[in-house]
Amino acid sequence: MALGARLAGELPARGVVLLIGNLGAGKTMLAKGIVSGRGTAAPEEVSSPTFTLIHEYGAGPQVYHIDLYRLEEAREAATLGLEEIFARDALVLIEWGERFPELMPAARTEIRLRDAGGDEREIEVTTLP
Repeated sequence: MALGARLAGELPARGVVLLIGNLGAGKTMLAKGIVSGRGTAAPEEVSSPTFTLIHEYGAGPQVYHIDLYRLEEAREAATLGLEEIFARDALVLIEWGERFPELMPAARTEIRLRDAGGDEREIEVTTLP
């Protein structure tokens, strides 16, 4: 969560960030840190959108937190209105977005989380043009 809070100031004000990692890698915890670091919600207000698919935080600069884990096909994800969300003045955090690369904008940030044993994680941040 602390890393997410630090990253919040380094990520673009508007854009798409894919949170990539296995189940339990810490994607939602990282999202909590980013959302709280942006000042759009307290960490305890941020939860996994696994069943609701999309959570929206903040009134001014917004943060969307999207989880595509439960979707099987790109056409299901396409019905969520992702293009409209991507066009908003907001930071969009997407868990499991790598499953549907054809729906993701080319210009995005990817944060990969890997288990490094115990409570340790390896984190790689890549910005795509």
